[in-house]
Amino acid sequence: MPTFSALAQQMLEAALAASQTILAHYQSHITVARKEDGSPVTAADAAGEAVIIERLRGLNIPVLGEESVAAGKIPTLGERFFVVDPLDGTKEFIKRNGEFTVNIALVEDHIPTHGVIIAPAMNTAYYGGPEGAFKSIIVDAQFGQWTPIATDPQMGCKIVASRSHAHGAIKYFLDEAGPCEDVSVGSSLKFCLVAEGAALHYPRFTPTCEWDIAAGHAILAQAGGALIEANGGPMRYGKTEVDFLNPYFAAAASPAHAQECASIMRQALEKAR
Repeated sequence: MPTFSALAQQMLEAALAASQTILAHYQSHITVARKEDGSPVTAADAAGEAVIIERLRGLNIPVLGEESVAAGKIPTLGERFFVVDPLDGTKEFIKRNGEFTVNIALVEDHIPTHGVIIAPAMNTAYYGGPEGAFKSIIVDAQFGQWTPIATDPQMGCKIVASRSHAHGAIKYFLDEAGPCEDVSVGSSLKFCLVAEGAALHYPRFTPTCEWDIAAGHAILAQAGGALIEANGGPMRYGKTEVDFLNPYFAAAASPAHAQECASIMRQALEKAR
């Protein structure tokens, strides 16, 4: 069993509490509204974020939360801050297919160093931090044993793509990558599949925000993988100048595979024009 730091333990407990709140909404009537950008939002999004913010309050670290940002509440971030997506995969939540997650990350000096992802409907949790990368099954609203996870850079070509955000360049990517299986899954579970050795590449050709990827980035990095911008450069966090929007990115089972993935993405984007 890993020995988690007090900070990691607080992040885990905050995510677990939020996941139980969100699961209660999932098991009852789901009311859907629309944000200004047209994306769906439910009462579970706000309820989950409120639980996380309250649980993390005592750490005196700024919290960049998706729903708070949508409401115009953006804290002064500094060099150390939490990034929270209380309900990643709202479309999957509404479809009731179980592929939605609770995401919490700690960013330090523009890099996510700790990440927690919980899939409430699947009773599955992932953690990545200085202690390593781990997976746990949730039983009776409590974490079970934590087992180490690691990427598999030697596996055959298998890419993981978004179930709700497809892009035409994916076809070109598959053509360029050679014989390659495509597995679709929602939310930040895509990072988890790569982190636990079930997929090799995760090329992202559609927009994301920092709260969509920070926790997955931390877990993937601790499991041996890497996430970089599609141009080959490092992904940085705290991008207030672009409203926390990310460029297209390549996530993969190793730094070398991430560079390869980014290179194929650039070729695919050229062909898709």
